[in-house]
Amino acid sequence: MAKLPSPSANFASVKLEEMTLRSRLLKDVHAPPTHALSKVTIVGVGQVGMAVAYSMINRNIGELAMIDIDERKLKGELMDLQHGLQFVPFVKIAASTDYAISKHSKLCIITAGARQRSDEDRSSLLKRNIAIFKGIIPHLIRYSPDCVLCVVSNPVDLMTFVAWKLSGLPSHRVFGSGTSLDSSRFRYFMSDRLGIDVGNCHGFVIGEHGDRSVVVWSGVNVAGVRLAELSPAAGSADDPENWRELHTKVVQSSDEIVRLKGYTSWAIGMCVSELASAVLKNKRSVYALSTFAKGFHGIIEDVFLSLPCVLAENGVNAVVNQPLSPGEREQLQSSARQMHAILKDLDF
Repeated sequence: MAKLPSPSANFASVKLEEMTLRSRLLKDVHAPPTHALSKVTIVGVGQVGMAVAYSMINRNIGELAMIDIDERKLKGELMDLQHGLQFVPFVKIAASTDYAISKHSKLCIITAGARQRSDEDRSSLLKRNIAIFKGIIPHLIRYSPDCVLCVVSNPVDLMTFVAWKLSGLPSHRVFGSGTSLDSSRFRYFMSDRLGIDVGNCHGFVIGEHGDRSVVVWSGVNVAGVRLAELSPAAGSADDPENWRELHTKVVQSSDEIVRLKGYTSWAIGMCVSELASAVLKNKRSVYALSTFAKGFHGIIEDVFLSLPCVLAENGVNAVVNQPLSPGEREQLQSSARQMHAILKDLDF
């Protein structure tokens, strides 16, 4: 009679296969810590900051601190939220112009920034936002040296790089909202066209937030069925159904919303509150986040661009190794080169 392998031998073989597959799928950035805090600080109580705050108080986060230089508005926003605490899960909310209120935060979210003037170029706007970040980042790190930083302020990829440099934190603990909202918009437009719930429509928009973002068409799928298998031309210039139109809508959405209502707020608020929940609850969920991109897909510059990131309690734990087409890789590398050229001319 042939001798059967022991259960332990089978287990070891399975574990080896899992580890091999995992190493092919993910590139680890940092091991998760062994403890977590639940306090979140939001810097900036404009339309975006308050949309984030409102979305978060419905998520049972524990403690929320808000900081802004406008003391009058800050007090009004605080009172308005506090008067509705009966109707949400328990949360402690406080606000101040003093950064001491942020002490012991697990996550610090930065939405503050200057608005672009009508005749202002990108370089001038960046310099003004860098000056603002110089007055924010050191204070946050002083009171919460173990925190994770989430940057929402635009241009988000460049400002996330700035936040990383000013903070002195390891890169995995600094990330930007990046193309997480772009990806959400893409999934919505896909679900709307197909008539299928957005939760079953999957696809990533990666790279630079804005006009030069990249849709990874090879990975777009509905309930595991890849669009490329049903229509190999999907997303290409030869596609008779013009699926590329979805990406055009994604790129144009922000400007259209601003034209209609004056600003964007609710979608990014819901998006960032989801990212915060992933950090606080150590979810290890995957989002398209602005992260340190050097070494991925042939990128050789020190830049932050959006890639599918595993987000957990200590920030970005891993990056998913997506198979990209040569064209998609070149788009990413081109964005990296252009961004690096801008960063070289900035003094911070």
